[in-house]
Amino acid sequence: MKKLISIILLSSTILTTHAQMKAENPLLQTWSGPYGGVPAFDEYRVTDIKEAIEAAIREKLTELDAIANNPAPPTFENTIIALEDCGKTITRVMAVFDIYGSNMSSPEFEPIETEMSPKISELWDKEYQNDKLFSRIEQLHNSPEKKKLNSEQQRLVWLYYTNFVRQGAQLDTQSKAKVARMNQELAGLFTRFSQNLLAEENNQYIELTSEKDFDGLPAEIKNAAIADAKDRKLNVMGCIANTRSSIEPFLTFSTRRDLRERAWTMFVKRGDNGNSTDNNKIVVEILKLRTQKAKLLGFQSFAHWNLSNTMAKSPERTLELMEAVWKPAIKKVGEDVADMQKIANNEGGIFKIAPWDYRYYAEKVRKAKYDLDQNDVKEYLQLEKLREGMFWVAGELFNLKFDQITNVSVYHPDVRVWEVTDKMTGKVVGLWYFDPYARAGKRSGAWMSALRDQQKLNGNIVTIVSNNCNFIKGNENQPILISWEDASTLFHEFGHALHGLCSNVTYPSLAGTSVARDYVEFPSQILERWLGTPEVLKRFALHYKTNEALPQALVERIEKAASFNEGFSTVETISSSLVDMKLHLETGVIDPKKFEKETLTKLNMPSEIVMRHRIPQFGHLFSSDGYAAGYYSYLWADVISADAWEAFTEAKGPYDKTVAKSLYDNVFSIGNTIDQQEAYRKFRGRDAKIDALMRARNFPISKK
Repeated sequence: MKKLISIILLSSTILTTHAQMKAENPLLQTWSGPYGGVPAFDEYRVTDIKEAIEAAIREKLTELDAIANNPAPPTFENTIIALEDCGKTITRVMAVFDIYGSNMSSPEFEPIETEMSPKISELWDKEYQNDKLFSRIEQLHNSPEKKKLNSEQQRLVWLYYTNFVRQGAQLDTQSKAKVARMNQELAGLFTRFSQNLLAEENNQYIELTSEKDFDGLPAEIKNAAIADAKDRKLNVMGCIANTRSSIEPFLTFSTRRDLRERAWTMFVKRGDNGNSTDNNKIVVEILKLRTQKAKLLGFQSFAHWNLSNTMAKSPERTLELMEAVWKPAIKKVGEDVADMQKIANNEGGIFKIAPWDYRYYAEKVRKAKYDLDQNDVKEYLQLEKLREGMFWVAGELFNLKFDQITNVSVYHPDVRVWEVTDKMTGKVVGLWYFDPYARAGKRSGAWMSALRDQQKLNGNIVTIVSNNCNFIKGNENQPILISWEDASTLFHEFGHALHGLCSNVTYPSLAGTSVARDYVEFPSQILERWLGTPEVLKRFALHYKTNEALPQALVERIEKAASFNEGFSTVETISSSLVDMKLHLETGVIDPKKFEKETLTKLNMPSEIVMRHRIPQFGHLFSSDGYAAGYYSYLWADVISADAWEAFTEAKGPYDKTVAKSLYDNVFSIGNTIDQQEAYRKFRGRDAKIDALMRARNFPISKK
């Protein structure tokens, strides 16, 4: 009796302690305020994160055990709905944790990230390896009663069952323990890889010490370099940071070939410098663990495992697609390089075009062939005007309206927030956070995040999404001018955001961008195509000084040059995709440098181009499992997006209301409620064809 009383008292103490912790730690609080609650970024502290994660993990494990041990027979409500409802605290905490990791990492945060990442991985393993829980899901999945559920509910049961099986729910106890250990070790390696890459991007730069070092740079790039040197407190005139947003413009415009070579070398050597932040050994360990895990799960390679729940289904189908596009892209690069070499020779150059020359001479060829100077166009590409243009496109296609608000807190002064409503009904559909500028502690590149998914399970819960970019801020009170490529990226990431904002499903696990990896890039890639429409260019491509619209003659030259340099961009991307896939088809231990070199040689990689992401810096592959054996997704999705775009051009044009409604109904609003292949057929009336992509890139179409 005394023992029982002691246990009750101990349980009561634990519950009281947990309740006190929840009351004191702001990260554990339910989001309050407008829009169904928003993150209280102004209250969060890095020192609260570890405690919050540990408490949230304990809470979710308790909730999972309650579902698993429910004595009642499994039903959709007491098992699947219960799973959709559990873990709300860890979901909220992880949304903030990810913001810190991606947008404002710091020496204070990194040890916490290193310690907590394996613990978070352990939580997912404990969920997927819970035998009683899986038994309930399996019974529902195999039950004749499932047919009585509606199609969305059946899809949700299928998703839970499939995810549990893929993660090893059917393995024996010993194998499950091995998978769990591997997952936790991988989580730690992913964190180290990401932190190493961020360190090299934050801490490496090219110093500009004289006026000559600025030769050829447009004013906004020069000003950004000067501002960056001041921010870093460097005793030099300017500096070029080791991020894509700084390096690529420098390589495009700098007349200093020696500095271009230094900048290019610094950038492509990220993670590959033989120092404390070198990523090569980490890559080897990640690949080894992935292979072991895939074999335990019954697959011949990690590539086969990771593609088992995609549209492609198998590595062989992706290789077939990539190789079909690779050969014409190589041929186009050869033609473009010949044009570049002629210009270099005519200028008195006694060198062969090298990778650090490519962008520089490509601009000269663009000017010679199409009378199109990127700097002339850039003067019309103001970041804020283009943002307004994106909002206008969203209104025309999906009836969305954006109004800036200031009544919610943000995690950094650069971040702004918009309320998004349906113009037809006036109902709020979500919030859009915009974090546009590069800064220390923010990872490079551009991405979309969902802080909260849309759902209707517990009332009408609206989504909260963010777009994050790395534009160079430059001088205060001056418009931010961006390149055409940056503008395309802006629209691309906004496409992901719209995929989240348009979501109209019942269950959070099926909402928004929660679709197959090689389909999720389709909505983002098709949205890029609206940037070049005359309606956007005439309304929103306004000169930063005169406010005059982009002249029609310039619009026409942009249209004529639309497929220029497609050989370069295709080779740059597909080389990365092919190396990724071949890496993950390997089952032995590899040497990253040797593997990269030998694979590219076999592919006949042009010497003038380097992979968009070399192996030691390939964050898509080695900061998580997300895009591993999945970088092909960008090409796969672009086949779909090019085909879908022709649905508009075959109708009344880019703003055809009927086609736009079908795109909303069958793509942007339905999340993962039906198979994506079926969803696309509903939109297009057939499967996507590669021919549209080949036309868009001005490549020859195979007559097979």
